[in-house]
Amino acid sequence: MRVAFAGTPEFAAEALRAIIAAGFEVPLVLTQPDRPAGRGMQLMPSPVKQVALAHGIPVDQPEKLRTDAQQATLRAVNAEILVVAAYGLILPQAVLDLPRHGCVNIHASLLPRWRGAAPIHRAIEAGDSETGITIMQMDAGLDTGDMLLKRAIPIAPDDTTASLHDKLAVLGGEMIVDALHRIALCELAPAPQPAEGVTYASKIAKTEAALDFREPAEVLARRLRAFDPFPGGVASIDGQPIKLWRAVAEAGAGEPGMILGADGHGVRVACGSGVLRLTELQKPGSKRLAAADFLRGLPLQAGQRFALPDA
Repeated sequence: MRVAFAGTPEFAAEALRAIIAAGFEVPLVLTQPDRPAGRGMQLMPSPVKQVALAHGIPVDQPEKLRTDAQQATLRAVNAEILVVAAYGLILPQAVLDLPRHGCVNIHASLLPRWRGAAPIHRAIEAGDSETGITIMQMDAGLDTGDMLLKRAIPIAPDDTTASLHDKLAVLGGEMIVDALHRIALCELAPAPQPAEGVTYASKIAKTEAALDFREPAEVLARRLRAFDPFPGGVASIDGQPIKLWRAVAEAGAGEPGMILGADGHGVRVACGSGVLRLTELQKPGSKRLAAADFLRGLPLQAGQRFALPDA
């Protein structure tokens, strides 16, 4: 089966590697245009483009896919199916209808929970016990198409978005290969998504990094895991912003934002309920450090207080 592929970040690159390794013919890869990155802000190819070029697969990088001219390369390869994973462009109906088997999406949630842009982040932030991958037949809606395959994995208590992303990327690669074999044999029966249980995973905004210690410690600990590696958490003390990366929720009480203690085990900060023990922190212009190392460069003491955002 001739499998065209559309994707951009590492999550999608893992799926493309799996499809290639399984022996499917990939006549074309679509990916976002090269973007500036790094200190020099030089144009960098996406992870998906790098995989495609390493395997000699033609790459097309249209800004949009709205016009006949923008769709021409995809039309010319006569792919039987288009696999989409974190591509970043909306596919018009003309593209969805183009391949014989349509377009299928590798979505990093157990649909209909967490439709949208940031399903991994939002699952951790919400305290979900599990997540997974759904292989979905795409339609014109936002992650509303019929489900072809769905598999769940647990969310570990210490999972961050980075660690859970890597687990789901591997699972997505395994599942799309399975799905493609079964689609070729007409063995998959599409199932409509349930009408109940729909949630939306809105895109992560940098402004969400600001922590409000009036919230419960457990909520803030989950948020830090969800926002690792982006955007992290941030709070200010004595006018200096500090990035916060890892923390543990513990029992205790105090005035929200107040430091109750600081030692090699962490910086204990009172919250709206419970205490947040910060175990990995970062000063501006520095690197992420365990609490013991951080405190050597910036001693914090009981009685100091983190600023609270305006109510």
